[in-house]
Amino acid sequence: MKKIWFSLIALLFVSIAFAFSYQNDIFKHEPQHIQGTVQWMTFEEAVSQLEKDKKAGRKPKKMFIDIYTDWCGWCKKMDAETFESAGIAPYLNKHFYPVKLNAEQRADILFAGHTFKFVAQGNRGYHELAASLMDGQMSYPTVIFLNEEIQLLQRIPGYLDIPTFDAILHYLAEDHYKTTPWAEFQQKFAQQKK
Repeated sequence: MKKIWFSLIALLFVSIAFAFSYQNDIFKHEPQHIQGTVQWMTFEEAVSQLEKDKKAGRKPKKMFIDIYTDWCGWCKKMDAETFESAGIAPYLNKHFYPVKLNAEQRADILFAGHTFKFVAQGNRGYHELAASLMDGQMSYPTVIFLNEEIQLLQRIPGYLDIPTFDAILHYLAEDHYKTTPWAEFQQKFAQQKK
C-alpha cells in the first residue's frame, strides 16, 4: 500500500513539474515585441522625441494623440480592435509619435511655456491640455493629429473602425491632405485595399 501512495505522490510531483516546465517554455519563446502593438508615449515624451529628432537632423514625425478616459467603453473598444490591429499598429509607430492622453489625468503637463493642469469638476474633472486640444468639446474617444511643428492637422471625435482609421492615417501621414480632397482620397484608398 505504501508503494502505491509513494508512486501516486511521485507521479503527482512529476506532473506538476512537467506542467511548470511546459508553461515556462511557452513564455520563453513568446516574442518580446508583438507586431500589432502601438508603442505609446506620453505627450511630454513625444514632444521631447520630436525635438531630439530635429536636433539630430532626422525628419520628425507627426504626432497622433488618443484622448480617452478610463470609464469610456468606446475608447477601450478602439484600443482593443483598431489600434492593436496588425495593419494599424506598425504604421502608426512608423509614421507618428503615438500619444495616449487621459482626459482626466491629474498630473500637470508643461508645454510651450504653459503648465496645463487638472480641473476638478463634480465627481470627475478634466485636464486642460485635453480640453485645449479638443477645443472644449469633451467627447471620448477623440483623436488628434498634429504636424511636425505641433500644429493641429485634424481633430476627430468618436469611435473609428479599422478601415476608416487606416485611410485617415495614410491621408495625413503621407501628406495627401495637401493636394487631394478627403472624399477623393478615401475613394481611391478603398479601391486600392480591395
